[in-house]
Amino acid sequence: MSRSPLLTFYGDDFTGSTDVMEALSSNGIETVLFTRLPSPERVAAFPGARAIGLAGTSRSQSPEWMDAHLPTAFAWLAGLGARFCHYKVCSTFDSAPHRGSIGRAMELGLAAFNQKRTHLVVGAPQLRRYTFAGHLFAGFREGIYRIDRHPVMSRHPATPMHESDLVVHLGAQTDLTGAAMAPGDTALARPATDDARFVLLDVHDPHTQAWAGERLETDARAAGPFLVGSSGIEYALLTRWRESEEGVGPVPSRRLVSEDRIAVVSGSCSATTARQIQTACTDGFDAIPVDYARLLDDQTREAVCEDALAAASASLDNSRSPIVHTAMGTETAKPQPGADAQAGLALGRILATLQERHSLNRIAIAGGDTSSHGIEALGLDALTLRHPIPDTPGSPLCTGHDASGERFEIALKGGQIGADDYFPRLRDGRLDR
Repeated sequence: MSRSPLLTFYGDDFTGSTDVMEALSSNGIETVLFTRLPSPERVAAFPGARAIGLAGTSRSQSPEWMDAHLPTAFAWLAGLGARFCHYKVCSTFDSAPHRGSIGRAMELGLAAFNQKRTHLVVGAPQLRRYTFAGHLFAGFREGIYRIDRHPVMSRHPATPMHESDLVVHLGAQTDLTGAAMAPGDTALARPATDDARFVLLDVHDPHTQAWAGERLETDARAAGPFLVGSSGIEYALLTRWRESEEGVGPVPSRRLVSEDRIAVVSGSCSATTARQIQTACTDGFDAIPVDYARLLDDQTREAVCEDALAAASASLDNSRSPIVHTAMGTETAKPQPGADAQAGLALGRILATLQERHSLNRIAIAGGDTSSHGIEALGLDALTLRHPIPDTPGSPLCTGHDASGERFEIALKGGQIGADDYFPRLRDGRLDR
């Protein structure tokens, strides 16, 4: 690269990582997302990138796993010399002391960048996520809910959110002191909060988002490059960069073609994904259930995968699109600790076989943890934005790359993301309403 990037980021899961890539690339900041630590030569293969990301799996990992893996990732990102380095978390902030601990990741990031303080932005009105007085609110269907009363996130099968005050929520994960801040708030000048190690910036409308962008480019940049938060970080910075950086602004996407058929695998336990699967089955898709418990059993896994492959292949041979899934909403979900990687890899192998066997140009994975682990089986080492989905930001269509070049289009869909007709629209290339 001829110059240091504007921003680097580590995504704590793959769907969250593509969320950042979409926000930046669709606004003129060319972004490449690596699925594993790349060589300098591989980075050089994307000379136009002004933002570089590394997709990870820390959202589903323990603090001990983070201790073993995040310092290496942070050291690599620090070596790229970007203006900002963002530890990207889900905009619902679901996490726990034992799983996906944002507090532990924050501690490791501050140490890696030798910083006293970091700034957090979680609110992103573009995603219907809002922070007010330090509390997180999120949209669901037609309503807006405090996150601890959210119909889905308050009952998340792995990391249910029981606290909406994000400073309090993080207090269960770290001993670092924190504070929330809004426009006009002078709380940081008070001695009681002068030692805050993390500062949450309220964002709930265009005004507060622009204010947060200013604070990141002034206070946060002076503190050091390391930031924590959702893609609200990027949306806030973009409000500033549209005025200060050349070429930043909405850019058109290349037209998509309709595909006769696609293949999808899903490990999502979300009711949103369940509705999407049900809707798709009325429009050329076949739902192929996989017994989750048998998928995890060493004695039955191979047979389960072969049965799913046979059914999915038959669907494709009949010019239909299969959705191989392990759950239909939370009522059918039976998540097991430590099983995410095993289940995700198995689903990823099914998808990789279907893509190669049937020469598919477009495929998809539903579920954040499933995407994080499933993509390992697809042989891709980098993703770039192919086409955003304006009404469901955060789950764009990507182009998958390996050393031989572009291979196929892939969407990594978060469990809560998307309208009911997401999968038919993805197949048909109807991503703009």
